[in-house]
Amino acid sequence: MKFGPVSLDAAEGAILAHSFAGAERRLRKGLRLTRADIDVLQAEGVSQVTVVRFEPGDVSEDDAATRLGACLKTAHCHLTEAFTGRVNLVADKPGVLRVSGPAVVAMNRVDEGMTLATLADYMKVEAGQLVATVKIIPYGLSDDLVVRAEAALADNPITLHPFRAGRVQLVMTRTPGFKESLLKKGEAVIAERVAGLGHEIASAVTVDHRAEAVADVLDRSADMILILGASATSDRADVAPAGVIAAGGQIDRFGMPVDPGNLLFLGSLGDAAVIGLPGCARSPALNGVDWVLERLAAGLAVDGDAISAMGVGGLLKEMSGRPQPRQQKR
Repeated sequence: MKFGPVSLDAAEGAILAHSFAGAERRLRKGLRLTRADIDVLQAEGVSQVTVVRFEPGDVSEDDAATRLGACLKTAHCHLTEAFTGRVNLVADKPGVLRVSGPAVVAMNRVDEGMTLATLADYMKVEAGQLVATVKIIPYGLSDDLVVRAEAALADNPITLHPFRAGRVQLVMTRTPGFKESLLKKGEAVIAERVAGLGHEIASAVTVDHRAEAVADVLDRSADMILILGASATSDRADVAPAGVIAAGGQIDRFGMPVDPGNLLFLGSLGDAAVIGLPGCARSPALNGVDWVLERLAAGLAVDGDAISAMGVGGLLKEMSGRPQPRQQKR
């Protein structure tokens, strides 16, 4: 591809690199100049223009963007038509996005003239949300570069895992003097949280803050069991995890490197995933609970290794009104 100024006599058939605003007519950049366009420029007193000319083997910006966009095609998303060298990938359903970081980096390293930007790996997305965009910066690229970029994106670098319908049991515990308003608030916030993931609260029960009481009510037929204790879990042997063990379940992970959300625990009872909720689950603000629930609701596995990896980016926004804020006011 050749880029640079040429006289008007040599401009016909070339692509106008910069928009021209004349007294009678505006010529937009990217326009392939015709004889009529040249006449307009001459009438305006223009003697030369900056243009682009393709060479053999070059691919236009829209064709290059279309080819790279095709490499991103995936279920539950759609691609937009190429326009000014850009193609977008848009979610058709709410769910959790998976992105291969190495593939995206490899494509972006092929040449500075082609770019791919995506949302973060494991990000929750809504239907209609833009999840990735390809942008070709120059007016054209060599076919060789496009082929190399296509190879970098050959193995489905982006997938969307839609949320599935599911039944949730919510178990709350109370201690003497525990406020009824906190129980109601907790149930309402958690019901709204899971509803946004395609799940529903099939049953909500409140029991005394004792391991035996928790064990007696756990419903192994649920897809998820959420336990919200009146008192924060501070050990694997504490009331809520002990109740899961007493019911025949297991605890896979206690604690997570996400704040707010440190005191979450993860386990199972039969086929049901068990999540011990930290106190921050009573707030609708984003916390570590959301990251675990989103993945489970999308059918993605969550284990100790997955939770360990959440530490990068796991320092979330501080919640107002937190009993023990990270930093004391001076």
